[in-house]
Amino acid sequence: MGRSKEVDAYIAAQPPETQRALEEIRSYIWLAAPNSSELLNYNIPAFALIEGGKRDQQIMIAGYAKHVGFYPHPDVIEAFSDRLTGYKFAKGSIQFPVNKPVPKELVIEMVKHRLSQLNK
Repeated sequence: MGRSKEVDAYIAAQPPETQRALEEIRSYIWLAAPNSSELLNYNIPAFALIEGGKRDQQIMIAGYAKHVGFYPHPDVIEAFSDRLTGYKFAKGSIQFPVNKPVPKELVIEMVKHRLSQLNK
């Protein structure tokens, strides 16, 4: 398990503000799930929370011009929906604006929540 050169390249290809936001989220995922592994899935960065984890066992991120997408899992978004009111979100995704800091504690808690769901 570990970091991916493909994810490094994906982030490096983004605009500077998007790079910063993606690196923030990436570091928070690593703090919350240090045993995860990075890969590209659907051509975007993914973090397999358990060894060999398939799509529903991964958290994904993606860079866009004005936001970064965070895809923890629909169950996680539902569980944290009361804390997401300041962000655009849907069933499976949350948008964090690139011109603001990514909410560190919230991301860490969401990743840990998903990890605990998978480890039951």
